[in-house]
Amino acid sequence: MRVALISDLHGNQLALEAVQRDIARTGADQLVCLGDIATLGPHPNEIIDTLRQLGCPCIMGNHDAFLLDPDLIHAYTEAPVVVEAVDWCRERISSAELDFLRQCRPTMEMDLNGHGKLFLFHGSPASHMDDLLATTPPEQLDRLLGGHQAAVMAGGHTHVQMLRQHHGTLLVNPGSLGQPFKDYVSGRQPTLMPHAEYAIVEATGDGITVDLRRVHLEKKALKAAAASAADNPLTPFLVSQYS
Repeated sequence: MRVALISDLHGNQLALEAVQRDIARTGADQLVCLGDIATLGPHPNEIIDTLRQLGCPCIMGNHDAFLLDPDLIHAYTEAPVVVEAVDWCRERISSAELDFLRQCRPTMEMDLNGHGKLFLFHGSPASHMDDLLATTPPEQLDRLLGGHQAAVMAGGHTHVQMLRQHHGTLLVNPGSLGQPFKDYVSGRQPTLMPHAEYAIVEATGDGITVDLRRVHLEKKALKAAAASAADNPLTPFLVSQYS
């Protein structure tokens, strides 16, 4: 059984299409999105439509919740460009697309072919705004995981790929498909890398493996895609990152 995990797509349809091609080449039985689907990037409508056509189960990310509850973002950030970019996205998605986001679930559990469970969330099981890092102290991790147990646990949110063992559990962050960060930024301005990140969790008769994958993207194509949404408040930043 092979499960492809994508997270933090942020309206980057170009990156999603590249990852779809890579998954088609390497193979996967199930695709699951760990949240933050449509905001910040240039193509919110296209990316929701693609996930809907794929029948992809989705976890509720903090940015998905911001689209459904406009006041919630102020508990997370007051950065004007981020708030304005989320508002820009909300103005462009339809009621049917909002309904798709409402179907996102807070957590999800899957059986790993007799090798235990795969437990999925966005930030942590308790909150889509929590950061789980390679450097998070074990005692703090225990609190953030809230007593949940599984062979593999996976979440996104930090935009930084991670594979860590914690009390026997493999803790995975597939990274960001749409806006992978060069470093963990904790609210500071990030440096984006020109690739799309995702992960494959595979369960076979021999056990469980986790493959953190990166798909190269051309900066020129990323810049053109970002520039195509000229009125997106985040476009100047995205264009500068890919120049």
